[in-house]
Amino acid sequence: MFRAVVLDFCTRWQDSLPLVEFFYNNSYQANIEMAPFEALYGTKCRSPLFWDDVSEAPVIGSDMIRKMAEKMKLIQSRMRTTQDRQPKYANVRCRPLSFEQGDHVFLKISPFMGTIRFGKKDKLSPRNIGSYEILDRVGDLAYRFALPPALSSIHDVFHMSMLRRY
Repeated sequence: MFRAVVLDFCTRWQDSLPLVEFFYNNSYQANIEMAPFEALYGTKCRSPLFWDDVSEAPVIGSDMIRKMAEKMKLIQSRMRTTQDRQPKYANVRCRPLSFEQGDHVFLKISPFMGTIRFGKKDKLSPRNIGSYEILDRVGDLAYRFALPPALSSIHDVFHMSMLRRY
């Protein structure tokens, strides 16, 4: 969104930063159900742009305030478009996983941790190891495994983000 503002107004990013920051801090955020300024200070921000509702009454004042109000409306529409687009991309990676006791899963390891803990040293070593049996569920997002004696030095509870279906 910041890049779009700088490109649209043909300004240096240093000149646009206060305007974008002001708008972001006064825009409605769905996760907190209010603007960040309102959450921090307990009241809505009062500025020359928002003393009255801009859509109801004409802006009285200098040409700068009118231009600022137009820019704010443009930024607001772009911000709304961006915020509407974000959940679509974030939810693509989210997939509901749940495993039952007795299921078999692969354990995902990072190459560095694989070198240290699991003895996998090669660049082309597999990203997933196992198939390990789930003994029980620990909390909402973790599972306990039946690990072989070779991996007895490793904790047997893993977060579900590290698991892949067998």
